[in-house]
Amino acid sequence: MELKGIHHVSAITANAKQNYDFYTTILGMRLVKKTINQDDPSVYHLFYADEIGNPGTDLTFFEIPHAGTTYQGFGSISGTSLRVPNDEALAFWQTHFTEFDVDHDGIIEQGGRKVIHFRDPEQQRLALVSDETNIGVKGGKPWIRSSVPADKGIIGLGPTTLTVDNPAPTMAILTEILTFKQTGSYPSLIDGQDDILVFSTGEGGTGAEVHIEPRKDLSKERPGRGSVHHVAFRVDNEEELAKWKDRLVGARIPNSGLVDRFYFKSLYFREPNGILFELATDGPGFATDEDSEQLGESLALPPLFEDRRKEIEAKLEPLDTKRPR
Repeated sequence: MELKGIHHVSAITANAKQNYDFYTTILGMRLVKKTINQDDPSVYHLFYADEIGNPGTDLTFFEIPHAGTTYQGFGSISGTSLRVPNDEALAFWQTHFTEFDVDHDGIIEQGGRKVIHFRDPEQQRLALVSDETNIGVKGGKPWIRSSVPADKGIIGLGPTTLTVDNPAPTMAILTEILTFKQTGSYPSLIDGQDDILVFSTGEGGTGAEVHIEPRKDLSKERPGRGSVHHVAFRVDNEEELAKWKDRLVGARIPNSGLVDRFYFKSLYFREPNGILFELATDGPGFATDEDSEQLGESLALPPLFEDRRKEIEAKLEPLDTKRPR
């Protein structure tokens, strides 16, 4: 058994309309699924990805309309990165962000790659990372109808950063329970802090890394809008996911057991620093209940919720995601 890389990252927004506008218009990602939070069907769950929502390309958001301010700190998923094809694409994005007044820090080199750190309107901590030197997990394919040129477009999720006060327990979970190996480190951007540690799984590269940032100068994060809920790692299929459940049980790690999310099967658990991890299968995918040409244009409900459609739609704020033909 070997995890294949990052599957998806799920974050929190307080404003689905503003969120949709930013991630589709400014970032040029495709909304591949407009559905509900299956644990709370009164709110949206939005999935942004490449052309068809390939595993490893999905950045998702739960809408929590009254979510408060995030007070950043340790015990958190503190950074989500998005892959672009090369360094030339980053130069485009630097100009693009300036043109659209996106809060960004310009191009820097970090961990041997060029990156741009930036924030969305709710201060979600994001980065674009260049795939110029990537020889690991391949990226996806930008949507041909994106607002961003295809050769500059976002091709998937890059490394996920975890900020913790004590890295040892998280490192143990990654290397002893999951299938990550430490492959490097690089200096923190914060003076006086320890190096950021790089862990990789599967084929490695930008689509298969977790970065651990040790911080002794922070208090525990209080999540809200603009924070990340969980990170999911790729498992090949349901049979392998069942084996992962057995491994967690054998290690006496509390977990959710297998959960059917319809678009994939999942398993959830918290590592010792309190960060929520998910293991998720690569299939069956987002075209299961919608034609690939119309992905994300209508409210999609898993079969378990279909008989409640009228009730669910009545509680949701209308969100127009129809795209002109």
